[in-house]
This record gives sequence, structure tokens and C-alpha cells, in this order.
Amino acid sequence: MHKTPVTTYLKLVAVALFWGGTFIAGRLVAKEIPHMIAATLRFTVACSLLLPLAWKLEGGLPKLNRQQLHATFALGATGIFLYNICFFSALSIMPAGRTALFVALNPIVTALALAALFGERLGTRRWLGIALAFVGAAVVITRGDLLGAARDLSASLSKGELLMLLAISGWAAYTIIGRHALKGLSPIAATTYASLWGLLLLACGAITELPQLDVSHLTWPVLGAISYLGAFGTVIGFIWYYEGVKTIGPARTAVFNNLVPVFGISLGALILGEPVLLSMVVGGLLVIAGVSLTNR
Repeated sequence: MHKTPVTTYLKLVAVALFWGGTFIAGRLVAKEIPHMIAATLRFTVACSLLLPLAWKLEGGLPKLNRQQLHATFALGATGIFLYNICFFSALSIMPAGRTALFVALNPIVTALALAALFGERLGTRRWLGIALAFVGAAVVITRGDLLGAARDLSASLSKGELLMLLAISGWAAYTIIGRHALKGLSPIAATTYASLWGLLLLACGAITELPQLDVSHLTWPVLGAISYLGAFGTVIGFIWYYEGVKTIGPARTAVFNNLVPVFGISLGALILGEPVLLSMVVGGLLVIAGVSLTNR
């Protein structure tokens, strides 16, 4: 019987740590420079690493047919452009740990979208997991005051939370497009093309933000955080995650995503001194339990 190397699991834990750390790095950057400029710099770093990597591992990028051209553009528009604008905008007004909790809803939103758009059957167990995850999200959003939120829904949903819900919707679209529309492209090729499209869209938006940029805010900590987001949060995280998919399969690999909000909350408390509310812990555990039940 083939035994999975321990390094595979260690790398997947490290990926969750890297992705949890993106919320702390994103919080540092979002408070200092305009959001589309921040996202543009992040993917400038990512693309400068992805391109030589694609050449080294796969001999370059393949020529795209019309369908792949449209699909990679859609990936860049949703998972790179839309997600990152909402990501940085939310982090400018929300604590990093609280923002990280919303990422745990990604598989749930994706499952619901697949059911609505492609008629994918969910079954009783998966519906139960979805319901449990949304109860957990409601506990987080309302800070444990579910009854008060029911009386005044608009007061319980802040702009930052709405932005993160939009961000995970964009990532769900990215996941679905990648699953259904990218036949014949390797993960590295698809991600590189998506990042290039996303960078182009972000750069167009960043031009309009240049008058708002204060160059004195581009300090070494901010530049370091941008480099971290591009290198560890995007490129290394992606490579190791797909190594895990190849070695132990997508279902077992996806379980490690549940560690992302755990690391996000922990790092937010340790590095940024953010409070850890009881509602965040209880709600986060409910979300993770619901996601685990849905993806089991």
C-alpha cells in the first residue's frame, strides 16, 4: 500500500498558514495604499514568478483556443479582479481575523451555485452541512445576536461583510469556471493566464487611483506585505496546494482549507492585537463543521 509522504501534509498546513497570513498582510496594505494599486502590485509579483515557473515546469504557456481565451479571461475577471478589489476593500474596514472567517464559506457558496446553475444534486447530508455553515456565518456576522439581527438585518450587515460575501461569490465563479471551462489546460497555465488577465484589468483601474497614492506610504513593511501576498499567498500556496490535489486527491486536500480561518484569527490576534470574540469562535466552528459535512 502506497504511503503518503508526511511532507505533503506539512506543505498543506503551510499553505493554510500562508493563506491565513494573507489577511494580515492585506490588512497592513489596505490601510496604506489604494486598493486597485495594491492588487496590481500583488499580481505584478505573482506574474513575475508564475511566468518563469511555467517555462521551467512546462516549457512555456500553451496557445489558447477561443473557448480557453474566454474562460481564462472570466477567471481573471472573477477570481483575480473582483475577488481582490473586494478583499482589499473589506480589509480596510474590517479586522483581518473576522474577514478570514468568511473564506470558510467558499465551498458552500460554490456548492449552491453548482446546484442552481448545473443541477448538481446535493442530498440531505450536504443540505444539512450548508444550513449549519450558514448558521455559523450568521453567528459571526451578528456577533452572536441572531434575534437582534432578525429585527434589523441592515444594521447587522456592514459594508465590509457585504464586500466579503461578494468576494467569495467571485471566487465561487472562479472555481466553477475552472472546473467546467478549462479542458486541456494545466493548473499552472490556467492560473498564469488568469493572473495575467486579472493584472491587466487591475492595472486599468489602478491608473485612476494614481492621484490618491502617497508614495511615502510605500514603506518596507508595506512592500514586504505585497511581496508576501504575491509570492507566498499566490504562487507558492498554489503550487503546494495542487501538489496535494495530485498526491491525496481534491477532497482530502480541500479539508485543509478549514485551517485558513483558524490561522487568520490566530495571526490577527498575535500580530495585529485583534480581539477574538466568542461569537467568532463558535460561529467559525459551526462553519467548519458545516463545510466538513458538505464535502465529506
